Amino acid sequence: MRYVSIDSVEPGQFLGKTIYSGNGTVLLSGGVQLTVYMISTLNRIGVTMLYIQDPLFEDVETDDMLSEATKQGIIQEMSSAFEAIRSGKEWNTQMIGTSVENLLEDVIGNKELLVQLTDIQTSDNSQYIHAMNVCLLSSVMGINMGLNYQQLKELASGALLHDIGKSGMTEEDEILPGLRTHHTWRGFEKLKNKREFGLLVAHVALQHHERVDGAGLPRGLAGDEIHLYAKIVSAANTYDRLIHPALPEEKALLPHEACEEMMAMSEKQLDYEVLLQFNRIISIYPNGTAVRLSTRETGVVVRQHRGLPGRPVVRIVRGEAGNFDVKELDLAQETTVFIEAVLT
Repeated sequence: MRYVSIDSVEPGQFLGKTIYSGNGTVLLSGGVQLTVYMISTLNRIGVTMLYIQDPLFEDVETDDMLSEATKQGIIQEMSSAFEAIRSGKEWNTQMIGTSVENLLEDVIGNKELLVQLTDIQTSDNSQYIHAMNVCLLSSVMGINMGLNYQQLKELASGALLHDIGKSGMTEEDEILPGLRTHHTWRGFEKLKNKREFGLLVAHVALQHHERVDGAGLPRGLAGDEIHLYAKIVSAANTYDRLIHPALPEEKALLPHEACEEMMAMSEKQLDYEVLLQFNRIISIYPNGTAVRLSTRETGVVVRQHRGLPGRPVVRIVRGEAGNFDVKELDLAQETTVFIEAVLT
């Protein structure tokens, strides 16, 4: 598979990864042959990048930590919870808990992989995939930091539900952060009395926009006043919002650009120790990404090295159909070769 701009996708090519709708049903299955209408529809619903199949890279997998069943379950349950809250109804906390357990089972089984956020976001599913991404990143960081299973479950639940306060909000509510209309307060109020979750889960929703320098929302907490879970979720939330902006007018950063931006936030917005853990678990050049090397050659990232996220294996293909010359450069071994640019 290759990760490409939708502007370069042509009718007749095959979709590499399944795309989900806002309620968790399959919008387009991986392997489907794309038509002009499909490409136009994906453009209309906000898709800018996607995975396509390519015979020269058919062995390249995205190394997803989560199974398709886990992903679909999370999107469905988050969609149901948000819709219930919008309608003033009770939402199913037990099913959310089951989704968290399924995610942790997948993450613990694949903890040696680097995290690659590869699911395609649309205008309908973005808030649910965002929640899933923040939960995934937070859980992997929690494992690296030695949290036990009960702590991981608290962290993952808080991460998945960190934006639950946004359900049913108006823009005017969010403009007044000094009042208890801000989504962090609303999330805290929705979670604090839920018996299935501990109070720490509610505090993740409340504190995930606090900053370690004290300039955050909603209470201006600083340093150790902010719970570790909230510091972890803040880093995960920041990263996913940098690469998948909430507003269409905001520029999406590439993974390596987002990591650099986050390091500049160290000890201002984000906790330094949490950032160290984050940089150990994230793939800054995900599989399928086209890159230009310092040798002036172009290629596609095909494999990762745990512990060396900036030094993947790159496949370089030269020649024409029927007469290709293919080689792979392992940047962990080729120490004088660097990735100069990501080609989108």
